[in-house]
Amino acid sequence: MPVPDQQKEATAPAGADDPPKTAKQLEKERLKAEKLAKLQAKLDKKAAAAPAAGDKKEKPEKRIKEVKESAVYTAETSPGEKKEVSGSLPDAYSPRYVEAQWYSWWEKEGFFKPEYGRPSIDAPNPNGKFVMIIPPPNVTGSLHLGHALTNSIEDAITRYHRMKGRTTLWVPGCDHAGIATQVVVEKLLFRDEKLSRHDLGREKFIERIWDWRQEKGGRIYDQLKSLGSSYDWTRVAFTMDPKLCRAVTEAFVRLHEEGSIYRSSRLVNWSCTLRSAISDIEVDKVEISGRTFLSIPGYEEKVEFGVLIKFAYKVEGEAEEVVVATTRIETMLGDTAVAVHPQDERYKHLHGKFVVHPFSTRRLPIVCDEFVDMSFGTGAVKITPAHDPNDYEVGKRCNLPFITIFNDDGYIVGDYGEFAGMKRFECRKLILDKLKELGLYRETLNNQMVVPICSRSKDVVEPLIKPQWYVSCSDMAASATEAVRSGDLKIVPEHHTKTWYHWMDGIRDWCVSRQLWWGHRIPAYHVTFSEPSINVGSVSSPTDDEKYWIVARTEADAYTKASERFGVDACNIVLKQDEDVLDTWFSSGIFPFSVFGWPDKTKDLETFYPTSLLETGHDILFFWVARMVFFGQKLLGKLPFKEVYLHPMVRDAHGRKMSKSLGNVIDPIDVIRGITLEGLHAQLVGSNLDPREIEKAKAGQKQDYPQGIPECGSDALRFALCAYITQARDINLDINRVLGYRFFCNKLWNATKFALLYFTGPNKYDTEIEASESLNQIDAWILSRLAATIEACNQGFEDYDFAAATSACYAFWLYDLCDVYLECLKPIFQGGSVEKQTAARRTLYVCLDYGLRLLSPFMPFITEELYQRLPRVNPAPSICVAPYPSNIAWRSAKIESEVEFVQKAARIIRSARSDYNLPNKTKTVAYIKCTDPAPTEILKRYADDLATISYCSKVFFDVNAPSGCAILTVTGQCEVHLLLKGLVEPGKEIAKLQKKSEQLGQTVGKLIQASQAVDYLTKVPSEVQAANETKLYESRAEIDRITSAIETLKLM
Repeated sequence: MPVPDQQKEATAPAGADDPPKTAKQLEKERLKAEKLAKLQAKLDKKAAAAPAAGDKKEKPEKRIKEVKESAVYTAETSPGEKKEVSGSLPDAYSPRYVEAQWYSWWEKEGFFKPEYGRPSIDAPNPNGKFVMIIPPPNVTGSLHLGHALTNSIEDAITRYHRMKGRTTLWVPGCDHAGIATQVVVEKLLFRDEKLSRHDLGREKFIERIWDWRQEKGGRIYDQLKSLGSSYDWTRVAFTMDPKLCRAVTEAFVRLHEEGSIYRSSRLVNWSCTLRSAISDIEVDKVEISGRTFLSIPGYEEKVEFGVLIKFAYKVEGEAEEVVVATTRIETMLGDTAVAVHPQDERYKHLHGKFVVHPFSTRRLPIVCDEFVDMSFGTGAVKITPAHDPNDYEVGKRCNLPFITIFNDDGYIVGDYGEFAGMKRFECRKLILDKLKELGLYRETLNNQMVVPICSRSKDVVEPLIKPQWYVSCSDMAASATEAVRSGDLKIVPEHHTKTWYHWMDGIRDWCVSRQLWWGHRIPAYHVTFSEPSINVGSVSSPTDDEKYWIVARTEADAYTKASERFGVDACNIVLKQDEDVLDTWFSSGIFPFSVFGWPDKTKDLETFYPTSLLETGHDILFFWVARMVFFGQKLLGKLPFKEVYLHPMVRDAHGRKMSKSLGNVIDPIDVIRGITLEGLHAQLVGSNLDPREIEKAKAGQKQDYPQGIPECGSDALRFALCAYITQARDINLDINRVLGYRFFCNKLWNATKFALLYFTGPNKYDTEIEASESLNQIDAWILSRLAATIEACNQGFEDYDFAAATSACYAFWLYDLCDVYLECLKPIFQGGSVEKQTAARRTLYVCLDYGLRLLSPFMPFITEELYQRLPRVNPAPSICVAPYPSNIAWRSAKIESEVEFVQKAARIIRSARSDYNLPNKTKTVAYIKCTDPAPTEILKRYADDLATISYCSKVFFDVNAPSGCAILTVTGQCEVHLLLKGLVEPGKEIAKLQKKSEQLGQTVGKLIQASQAVDYLTKVPSEVQAANETKLYESRAEIDRITSAIETLKLM
């Protein structure tokens, strides 16, 4: 179709392969070229004119702020050699620089060994000795912040005692952690190779665990060294080391020989997934408020809990029925009675009669027992002696049969028809259906209950009767109770003694058998006989009859004992060692003396047992602490330690328990060195968490650490953890607080670096100085504050009040030394007399030396780094073996009171300067007016110091103040007239202050309006109300100050 002329597009020559350009495109290009030409002409003209400007500088490009990389230690120093400190300090504090090299040198020099500086470990020491063992961490992986708390406290205590000159030993080690380690390795084996431990066999599986131990044990020890923990590594102990294995065997044999260990069939906490008994501490009591479905290992569908099912038993030969209720309907297969209270009128006519079991031929007697609560439910209780602790006791009292209906895997066993061979929770549903079919089901009710969950496998714990080895605890508990009551054993904080008495008074015998492969195999041998004609037993002698068990140190010893017991030649005896291992707490219970070589009478045992202190978390007061006391008193006749200090539990910033699935379990190394969010996520992927839990944990990490964790350094982490310690049961750890102490390290670094500028000569200094030698009043004051800090730190360590000790150190360095003393020294070193400078230099040295030593137990790395650079006379080789300060003779309450008054005046002046927006570099003049000569004399005596810390060029006394001053009240008898005229522009400042006053007025109005709400007192949390009241008071006070400032400005 032809195109009309007016619509035809003009064409122009183009490249051979290009389509021809239209008229519109050409016009567009022409206009663009014209614009570019004009712009170029403009730029050329500007460039030509530039030289003529001469003095006009070209505007520099906006510079992006440089981020300096943290310094790192690069000197070629071999591990164990002393760090090179002859060079200058880096500009800023760098944890990686500071913490490099020191630990290997400390270790090589032997500073952490009790032999250091002494002819022998048992050489008399007038200062005494201090001995402590590590609460051995489980060899299941990395340490977490709970371990970091333990080690921060224990190392601070150890370093303090070492610096006090005592013979000091802190023994390191690791626990084999039977169940925990076996579960972890089994999971890894299945994840990586799809194999079970049974596929490998016992021997090969244990080899795999030893490989795991070599890997993880080494990492744990590296973490402890990174924290600066001052252990004697030549005495490190692992609970599966041959020396400790021998001690475990000896302890078991001795306790059995004297009747404290016996074998019995009793109810135990059974994990069907682990196929093992577990201890009470490994049972998590999960509270549910009502009907709840939980995921259980081995079940595809969730299982219902939190309901109470009522069903009826028909009375034999009667038209009556007895209704009972249960939360575990599947256990009715094992019922052997129905119990009622003997005084319950409703059932008196049924005493001695029977009910009929609907799924077996069993007749269940109706028994009377006073444990039944008549007011609860129907007042009738089904009794399953083999699967419930309370029913177990009723069964024993009423001589009932004990019928086990579950095997070790949780399957139904016995003659129960279609129920036999079913999983317990699948059977639960079928039994309910059958009861309904028989017309015996009555109702299902919501029921608040506690579900016992195995902390290792997450399976529901099943009470099962098993033949196990038990430790008889009643006599040992009585001795442990008396030890605390008499004061021979001191528990700190004291309120934990109530828990101690509670555990001891309700003590039960301790089941020490565990159906595991990893651990100390029980040194017990079951006896059978190769000849059936031997009438003392049979080839299948019962395993629950203790008569056929021989406990012995070795198999050869067992043959000898068996031969003697049965009067049978050893060649006719067949021995099989118990497959079970001992509860991990058994080997941990003898740790305070097994580490020193017991049962041999070693020099270490003679010198270091009993130890001085046991420090650990309050959660294992019974599970570990009590058992150490039991075994120490029983096997050695001595308490294993004199004191027990129990620290709080670490929770996250939100108060939640640390849990891998929440993503809040943090490796202390990640806090020390820093880690990205991606790095935290990567750690989860390499863990044993279920994939669904990994996603949940990642979300938790992203919420708490959106930017990852910044590098804080070991010193800051240790200091923060110790600063948190109070009498509370828990501490909520916020990484931001740790970061705050990292900034404190930087302040410490800069302050010392600045102070060292005053020590440029060849002179060396010591700490011998009298307060009377001070030519400067401020010298006497700082020595007094130092003495107060020394007293507070020593008292803090003696009382285990670490918050007080850390607060004292922090306040001295930050508020006394940096904010006041170093500022007051500047004028002295700029223009003071030689005598004053000499006195100030000596005082400053004492402050640096003692200040670093006071901090050293909490911050060993940075204090060592700075201490090594002090100009010391006859120095200790390391700060960790330098004497801890004790001199408090410098203390002067009078001088401190005077300087406190001076500081009050300075604060008031600085506050006024802030109100008038005066920068620090703008100096003012102050005129002091006092009606009382006492404050005048104080301020005159410290006039130069007052001027320095309040940013005044001069402070006048007895001089009339000129006009244009702000009048500030220090006390009722003392005023400061602060000259502002000529330093501020009244109009501008009034406008600023009025705007600020309006904003504060709005804040006050909103707070008042909120507090007048009808439901304010009932709905708003009390802490929020208190915060609002404080904010309202402060805002009103600031408005008053601004109003006064405006009035002053109007007069200028």
